[in-house]
Amino acid sequence: MSDVLELVDVSVIRDGRPLLEQVSWAVAEGERWVIVGPNGAGKTTLLQVASSYLFPSQGTAAILGEKLGSVDVFELRPRIGTAGAAMLDRLPKRQTVLDTVLTAAYGMTAHWREQYDQTDESRARLLLDLLGMAEFTDRKFGTLSEGERKRTLIARALMTDPELLLLDEPAAGLDLGGREDLVRRLGALAQDPNAPAMVMVTHHVEEIPPGFSHILMIRQGRVLAAGPIQETLTPRNLSHCFGLPLTLDHQDGRWSARGLPLG
Repeated sequence: MSDVLELVDVSVIRDGRPLLEQVSWAVAEGERWVIVGPNGAGKTTLLQVASSYLFPSQGTAAILGEKLGSVDVFELRPRIGTAGAAMLDRLPKRQTVLDTVLTAAYGMTAHWREQYDQTDESRARLLLDLLGMAEFTDRKFGTLSEGERKRTLIARALMTDPELLLLDEPAAGLDLGGREDLVRRLGALAQDPNAPAMVMVTHHVEEIPPGFSHILMIRQGRVLAAGPIQETLTPRNLSHCFGLPLTLDHQDGRWSARGLPLG
């Protein structure tokens, strides 16, 4: 398997402070990675590098075989699907759910003069059905619940049939039902052999969908551990990552963590 993402000694420095420090990490075709760490650890910064929207201050980053700094990112970005809070603010609230997904085919956030054919519309409807949004195609995007918006964003991220899918805290802000529904659907996507390589950022191990194969643990901009999830996600590593003694449980493909009692 070839690497769809390869970072070598990547640092990102802003105002003299390292947001990432000497990060080396690779994602191969077919792998499903989750990135965990506390607030301010550098998770979103890492995803911005992986999506080509942020260039390293030091080190090298290669995405889909193309080295940042030596490639036209506007040709590279359609090959990368991204879904996160930053996209929510850029999408018109009065646009329908179907149009919100369709416009991704041309790299747009709203209709302008582009024309869509039946193949585009069929794909958009198929993806919305996959994410449980088939009944919402004519609804205005701004009227959706938080969970419905998150699922629409993921369908939109898949519209261009990307080779790499990046999800930035997809379950953030969801209630229990919304979280479990999203985790269930992401688990089905992760276990689809035709799905792209996936990288998901989260704060909570409870949000890791079944089928995710690898984990990267990050703290203060540095990688603490990275590898197959069954070997790498341990109570010791998780406690070190979050700076608190934690217990860890794994049951029916799902993870849960708790802090040890005081005393």
